[in-house]
Amino acid sequence: MKPRLLLHACCGVCSSYVPEKLMPDFDVTVYFENSNLFPEEEFFKRRGAAQIMVQKYKLPFLTAEYAINDWFKAVRGMVKEMEGGKRCQTCIGFRLNKTMQFAKEKGFEWVATTLSVSRRKNVDQINQIGHDLAKVHGLKFLGKDWKKENGELISQQRAKEAGIYRQNYCGCVFSLAHSMGEGGVRVNELRQERLRPPNDKSI
Repeated sequence: MKPRLLLHACCGVCSSYVPEKLMPDFDVTVYFENSNLFPEEEFFKRRGAAQIMVQKYKLPFLTAEYAINDWFKAVRGMVKEMEGGKRCQTCIGFRLNKTMQFAKEKGFEWVATTLSVSRRKNVDQINQIGHDLAKVHGLKFLGKDWKKENGELISQQRAKEAGIYRQNYCGCVFSLAHSMGEGGVRVNELRQERLRPPNDKSI
C-alpha cells in the first residue's frame, strides 16, 4: 500500500504537472489552502482551475476555508517588505502550517507542495519551511524542486492547452499592488478601499 500524501496546491497551472510526479509512489490527495489570495474572486478562480486539472488525474480534491483575515493577522506589520522577503516567508509558512494541521488530523503521513514549480519561488526557502513544520507536526515533508526537468514549462503548456485560468500575479494583495506598480510595493494603493481586506482596518 502506498503512503498517503497531502499535496498543497496553489493554482491550476501547478496542478497540471506535480500530481503525476507523485502518483507512482504515493496515494495523493490535493489540498487547496490559499487564504492569501486577493480579491476573494481570485480564490475561486484559482480553485476552479486547480479542480479541473486534478480531475484529469482522478484524485481527491479538498478545499480549506478561505480565511483571509487570519492570513492578514499573520503578516501584519509587513506592508513594506519586498516580494520574496519576510512577508512571503510568513505567507508560505501560514499555508503549509494549515496544510499540515489538516494532514495530521486526517492521518496523512506525508505532505508536499507545488509552490516550487515556479521560477519566481525560492525552493530552498520553501523546503526549509516545509521540513521545519513537518518536525513540529510529526509528519514527513517531501521537498522537491518541481521546475527541474522543464516542470514549469510543461505546467504552463498544459494549462494553456486546457484553457484554464492562468494568473498574472503571485496572489496576495501586496503582490497585486506590486504588479500594478513600477518596482516596489505601492503602499498608498494598499490603503485604497478596493485593495483593503474585508473587515480589516489595520494593515
